[in-house]
Amino acid sequence: MLVPLKFGTPQVMARIREVIRDTDTPSWLPSVPYNFGDASAGNLKADEWRTMSTVYLPISLVSVWGEGTTHRSLSIASSLRQVLDHTMALVSAVSLACGRTMTDARMLAYRNYITQWVGQLPAIHPNSKQRTNFHMAIHIYDFLRLFGPVRSWWSFPFECLVGQLQHLPHNHKFGMYLFFVIISVAYCPNRPARSNNGGIVYQGRKTQALVDTARLP
Repeated sequence: MLVPLKFGTPQVMARIREVIRDTDTPSWLPSVPYNFGDASAGNLKADEWRTMSTVYLPISLVSVWGEGTTHRSLSIASSLRQVLDHTMALVSAVSLACGRTMTDARMLAYRNYITQWVGQLPAIHPNSKQRTNFHMAIHIYDFLRLFGPVRSWWSFPFECLVGQLQHLPHNHKFGMYLFFVIISVAYCPNRPARSNNGGIVYQGRKTQALVDTARLP
């Protein structure tokens, strides 16, 4: 039987923050707030969660729960090791799905890891609730077979576009002004629209050229 655990203990959170602060990473890897877990750190974005779950979290949890660590009793050590193995199944699934290339062996490995994680969830975390996302995660295997690596069809480019749109100045009234500003800033940032006596003069390329450009989602 698993021993009830408190995963938000100060020791574990301190270790996670220590790993985030001290780990040397490539410049292209998205950063994660050093004060992860604090209210001042805010909510992590999807790409930051990917970095956290595939880089910093495994290092942190292995160092505090893995082989060679000491705990108050054998039962606690055994429970923590089961939680660690369960978490690493999810980490492995995410790492495989986010690869730049995909093979039959990797797709099957993803399906094995994600079904293992979903299947063991009620035993490892009895208070967890079944979510639709758990079922959808298993079907990612089918999407990998149909469309290839997740990078070719994930939503990060659209999330980036939404972020740009959220920072556009507007008067909360939808109309041609907002439409042209969106087109100008989001698709042709080097050729902005300008206002002329309350009207809009679009300084970008012609419509057909805009449609043909690779920047258009």
